[in-house]
Amino acid sequence: MVTSMGWFYWALLSAVFAALTAIFAKVGIQGVDSDLATLIRTAIIIVVLSAFVAYTGKWANPLELSPKTWAFLGLSGLATGASWVCYFRALKIGDASKVAPVDKLSLVLVAVFAFTFLGERPSLREWSGIAMVAGGVLLLAFKR
Repeated sequence: MVTSMGWFYWALLSAVFAALTAIFAKVGIQGVDSDLATLIRTAIIIVVLSAFVAYTGKWANPLELSPKTWAFLGLSGLATGASWVCYFRALKIGDASKVAPVDKLSLVLVAVFAFTFLGERPSLREWSGIAMVAGGVLLLAFKR
């Protein structure tokens, strides 16, 4: 079965922007409380995404979404907020080159959670890559 590679380009752009996030945030949080910095970043995200959704004509009435959609988007939002608070606190006190790789341990956790809760079944080759990522995270995080 042939699958589209469109997802790959969006994921690659996500990685580029995530890397820039770490660098910009590390510079931006100097002399600022990390929680306040997270709030400012979140407010900017809300404004930019609102403008983007309006501009692209993708606005839909959120009250028409199912309760299940609301529940899981709500949980996702809470997890995102907790992740951002933790990430900014880690960046405030640690090196970006150490914090970012540990943050990417999420890749390993996503694979484990997707296996456990979504029934996804990575191949042995994919599990090997996931294990190498985990090893790389540990090497980068605890470098001397």
